[in-house]
Amino acid sequence: MGKTSKTVGSPTKSSSSSNQSAPPQSLASYYLARPSNRYILCSSSGRESIYTVDQDKPQVQCISVQDKRVVSVGSLAELQRPLEWSQPRPFGLDWVLQPVHKAVHAYRAPKIKFIDDDSIVVPGLADAHAHILENGFKMQLQLDGSKSVDEIINRTKDYLLSHPDVLNDPTRWIEGMGWDQTKWLEAKFPVAADLDKDTLLRGRFIALRRVDGHATWVSPAALRLMGDLPSEVEGGEIIRNEMGEPTGVFLDNAISLIPIPAWTEDRMAEYFETTMAQALSYGLTSVHDADSSPEMIAFFKKQADADKIPMHLYLMGNVLSDTYWGDQIPRLLNYGKAGRLTVRSIKLFTDGALGSWGAALLQPYSDKPETKGILRSSPEALSKLVKQFYKDGWQVNIHCIGDRANEVVLDIFEDIIDGANVNVNVTEWRPRIEHSQIMTTQDLKRVGRLGVISSVQPTHATSDMWYAETRLGPERIKGAYAYQTLLNASMHGVLPLGSDFPVEGVNPLLGFYAAVSRLSVDGSSPHGEKGWYTNEALNRNQTLKGMTLDAAFASFSENDRGSLVPGKLADFVVLDRNIMAVPLTEVLNAKVTATVIEGKVVYGTL
Repeated sequence: MGKTSKTVGSPTKSSSSSNQSAPPQSLASYYLARPSNRYILCSSSGRESIYTVDQDKPQVQCISVQDKRVVSVGSLAELQRPLEWSQPRPFGLDWVLQPVHKAVHAYRAPKIKFIDDDSIVVPGLADAHAHILENGFKMQLQLDGSKSVDEIINRTKDYLLSHPDVLNDPTRWIEGMGWDQTKWLEAKFPVAADLDKDTLLRGRFIALRRVDGHATWVSPAALRLMGDLPSEVEGGEIIRNEMGEPTGVFLDNAISLIPIPAWTEDRMAEYFETTMAQALSYGLTSVHDADSSPEMIAFFKKQADADKIPMHLYLMGNVLSDTYWGDQIPRLLNYGKAGRLTVRSIKLFTDGALGSWGAALLQPYSDKPETKGILRSSPEALSKLVKQFYKDGWQVNIHCIGDRANEVVLDIFEDIIDGANVNVNVTEWRPRIEHSQIMTTQDLKRVGRLGVISSVQPTHATSDMWYAETRLGPERIKGAYAYQTLLNASMHGVLPLGSDFPVEGVNPLLGFYAAVSRLSVDGSSPHGEKGWYTNEALNRNQTLKGMTLDAAFASFSENDRGSLVPGKLADFVVLDRNIMAVPLTEVLNAKVTATVIEGKVVYGTL
């Protein structure tokens, strides 16, 4: 197709119009449908408390569900109206058949359920960027909120004492995640020797991931296990002291040098079950996993075969290699007994993270002028990979934090999309930049003009805001976490939202609050109670759409999910208060009373 096909209408409008009119139901199917498969869910007292994320009917009183799908939306009176008697009348027997039809309708009338007065219904929530198994991994030894190295040591000791199987086996690695040196008094990286201060930990193999996963801190025993280390690592860094000795912190690609044992299938199953239970309790019905290795994909595929996937999963395959690896991962569309597993995209990394000075910048860091960050792949190698994945029909999703990383990737996408020798339907390809965190003014416009999807995480803004301006300075910060600008520039009018859990919390309402308020959960920011750069805040409707329909668009599923319109899957969430209207502080107190996937309650009760 030619380049003129790049421009499309809003996915909200196009998806609702394509699904608004469900095929007419025949009398035969109406008579044969089982009553147990049909119900109507309504707001109380005639309110329109069901938010559909549909332009034509943004709020309705009721939705009607049959089997897995939404049948109709509207008022209770509209949904209770009997099926019109419009079939051919055999032999003029209306006087016999019409009463029979009315009697059958009365018998088959679906059960009507009402939500509480203060409650609302929203489409099933999606996380457009997360790490499913890593979240379960993190649950074993959580280091979030630690205010010092000593607190990290104490938490690690507590973990060891509460896990006798690890305590009594000196060959077992101790692993955890969540430390953040920016929260400590000295705000500098820890060292391996810190983990030998306590006699209980001394001599143990310990590997503790930073909160963003882009740095790992190891113990002296783990360091000795690695032997001689290279002086340089392409796309990574081994932190060294003044004498050139490794201190025990490894960044980005250098992390692969640490000989941490691979996860067993049993461990992956434990991590998976932990995360799925947590996600369902927070109203998530769909998750985009942003870094799925071939081993992880094989695990997810096995779960799908056994019908053990409780929600829609969209996996981004990843192999850390500059050599084409598209043949190492399977293509799966709606795979498994329930059809809930899809693998049609890949994930590449351009740079590291801002918190560890690994984000690739065009100019030096304001607080560390000796570095501009890390490019994990050369622009040439990355370009070759992206073009091969595009040629082979993969959606390409690329991690970009710094302005240099975003510029490199947009140059590559632009070369493909606007290239003289290729005709690209960008709506069919849907390339994504994961994070789009720091961009130049020109690139904030270019990403939208090209039709590239920016997938962002609002809680990153409120977590990073305490040090981001120190890292970037007063000018570059204006192009950082620029969510309203990105949405306004988007060719498709979309801005899919995620959390990057376990980097941030799993609860999507934390992201909802952060996107709208630009405040920490305690109501503070570097700019006070008004919020941090609130000109880039999203409104509530934009935010809800970002975590429903926009996320669906980013995973090619907007015709099946993301809004509550006839014909789409009946994925929805009941919340105990109206997050679209209550004071923002109340949003954080909202609880999920029911999570429904394909018409069935998978958490809570209706």
